[in-house]
Amino acid sequence: MSFDPGMLHNNGHTAYANGTGPGIRETGVVEKLLTSYGFIQCSERQARLFFHCSQYNGNLQELKIGDDVEFEVSSDRRTGKPIAVKLLKIKPEVLPEERISGQVVSAIPVHLDGKSAPGQVPTGSVCYERNGEVFYLTYTPDDVEGNIHLDTGDKVSFYMETNKHTGAVSARNIQLVKKKQMRCQGVVCATKEAFGFIERADVVKEIFFHYSEFKGDLEALQAGDDVEFTIKDRNGKEVATDVRLLPQGTVIFEDISIEQFEGTVVKVIPKVPTKNQNDPLPGRISSRIGFTDKELPFGEKDTKSKVTLLEGDHIQFNISTDRRDKLERATNIDILPDTFDFTKETREMDMLSAQRNHAVRIKKLPKGTVSFHTQSEQRFMGVVEKEVVATTTKNASPTKSKEKEAEEGVIAYEDCGVKLTVPYHNKDLEGGGYPQVGDKVEFSINEVKRTGQQSAVSIRVLNRNASNAKRLLGFVATLKDNFGFIETANHDQEIFFHYSEMCGDLENLELGDTVEYTLSKGKGNKVSAEKVTKVAAVNGISEDVGATAMMGKVIRPLRSVDPSQTEYQGLIEVTEEGWCQVLGLIDPTFKANYPFGIMGMSNKADCLQKGELVKFQVCTVAQTGQKMACNVVPQRRAMVECVKDQFGFITYEVGESKKLFFHVKEVQDGLELQTGDEVEFSVVLNQRTGKCSACNVRRVRFTIALNGPKQVATPRPDRLVNRLKSITLDDASAPRLVIVRQPRGPDNSKGFNVERKTRQPGVID
Repeated sequence: MSFDPGMLHNNGHTAYANGTGPGIRETGVVEKLLTSYGFIQCSERQARLFFHCSQYNGNLQELKIGDDVEFEVSSDRRTGKPIAVKLLKIKPEVLPEERISGQVVSAIPVHLDGKSAPGQVPTGSVCYERNGEVFYLTYTPDDVEGNIHLDTGDKVSFYMETNKHTGAVSARNIQLVKKKQMRCQGVVCATKEAFGFIERADVVKEIFFHYSEFKGDLEALQAGDDVEFTIKDRNGKEVATDVRLLPQGTVIFEDISIEQFEGTVVKVIPKVPTKNQNDPLPGRISSRIGFTDKELPFGEKDTKSKVTLLEGDHIQFNISTDRRDKLERATNIDILPDTFDFTKETREMDMLSAQRNHAVRIKKLPKGTVSFHTQSEQRFMGVVEKEVVATTTKNASPTKSKEKEAEEGVIAYEDCGVKLTVPYHNKDLEGGGYPQVGDKVEFSINEVKRTGQQSAVSIRVLNRNASNAKRLLGFVATLKDNFGFIETANHDQEIFFHYSEMCGDLENLELGDTVEYTLSKGKGNKVSAEKVTKVAAVNGISEDVGATAMMGKVIRPLRSVDPSQTEYQGLIEVTEEGWCQVLGLIDPTFKANYPFGIMGMSNKADCLQKGELVKFQVCTVAQTGQKMACNVVPQRRAMVECVKDQFGFITYEVGESKKLFFHVKEVQDGLELQTGDEVEFSVVLNQRTGKCSACNVRRVRFTIALNGPKQVATPRPDRLVNRLKSITLDDASAPRLVIVRQPRGPDNSKGFNVERKTRQPGVID
């Protein structure tokens, strides 16, 4: 049955459902909304009224479910049921409260804005954080101020409103605070002294960036690297900031067709470009693709076999389509064997005369076919007369060479009784170590055919000169990205060395390895180690190691753990009771401190922190007679706080963090740890990130018993703690302990017999 608006009692009727007179208006909430009618839930009474859309005073597209409306009550002439008429939307009031800062988590779809049916207005959502929790609110296009479109990730501020009828909470009066910075991708196309340019992947355009904005190893940055960056406006120009490397092959500019096409060269690339030539693709190829003739451009990098193309050459190629502007060009151009049938070109063979000629149709020969040098089969013996001196310079640009050409060294030798000299370079050495003045070497002689210049190659050191600088022994104490430190044989200081001074395989170098080196002074009289060579392990600490194991506390870590301190050695203070009697000391108040180095630690990679408890022994250094701590083992025990998929955290304070990270592969015996397990572990420091993590994790107590979960002790409630604090033993009314029966043992004897186990001196638990 269709509804007739003319059947309403609009004037002069008395059949009101609530017994009120005409003109009395009520309020309610739109509960249901269809194409031509809906229902309202009254606010002042329990009633649900029908209304026709023709009775709504306003834009029906703006009316939606949950809106507050004001209306009058009338009755249907046919059925006599009460209905709502003269509807008017009530604008919800926003309370003048503090604005909330948040973020858009779901933007309103653009294609639905203003095109949805009544009651189906598109919505988005925002979130905000309070007391560590995140809350989500919905919003509509009407709730955004300034008629702007919000995107996911935009920073916004808004008021929060609760609908008094439905209880729904939503965001109102949303203002944009900051647009989300979009990350762009590109390829480094040019690098200068202190800046470079990136070819963008979204538009055909280059963008400037300064080296200070590159987040990574600047020495490794070069043209052709894929990067991502953020675009910012500085002084009215767009620049790239926060530039970071991407895996090679991430950025793709063009799509190359699988199908190959044939065509003819109609315009070649000029041999000498003119000043006014700005076209990067000056060449042209004519081809019939499908049923249409096309002319495609090409550039110097599009030739496949590096042949010299001439007009009229018959070639095959692929089509490359740029993703940014859909520009098509010919690429992978290869000349066809039958091209001479098209060009009528003849080939001749002749020797080049002295006249000025140029080569065309160049054919590539296998690598190594042409040689400009000759190397003698005879081996010569000689002595190094002058060492190679390399001059390194710092350079901000990755495209510039990192090292100037080194000065040549000189080798003196005899050939048929004649004393001669020949230059050499370090690149021609064989084996580890650089030769020094006086070293005996074996070599071959290489001669340049064109100039006759000779140099020594395949150089091998036979005997070291005994008069060279004194070689010292030490131990690797720290390994960084491209340098490290060596602990001296006396364990009292550390010596810097660069990896370029390492002779041998650097990959096999580990903490605690014994090395041999020579001291040298650089700029500012700074001492460093050079010609570092790994040698067989030697006993760096005297065999005179005390049998007594003592407990102590680290009062100063190694400098590798705390770079701010000036002393290299760490320091341990004895804390065990009765140690004075064991060491034969008289004064029990004396505090004994023992230094330690990297060789004194049981685990060389362990990261001992200040305040940690350790167990150690005392030894004597052979060279100096100094007593030091050795076999230092940390006494760490803590609870597992949580375990996730492949990692977890231990409640152990290291630095500013109170949680220590560990990976499941570091758990001994392949056990699966659970929350509450008690573990022992070592702490290692990641030199690259500066963060600590746990390794060698061993479980010493678990929380789950055979018959079910073990009860974990809970702290005493505050009410009981406060009650115990208020109790005084002097009060007559205080609770007292009264012994009713003396305790007896299993054999009916008085008291308990307890066998006390004491630890023998010199035994390590």
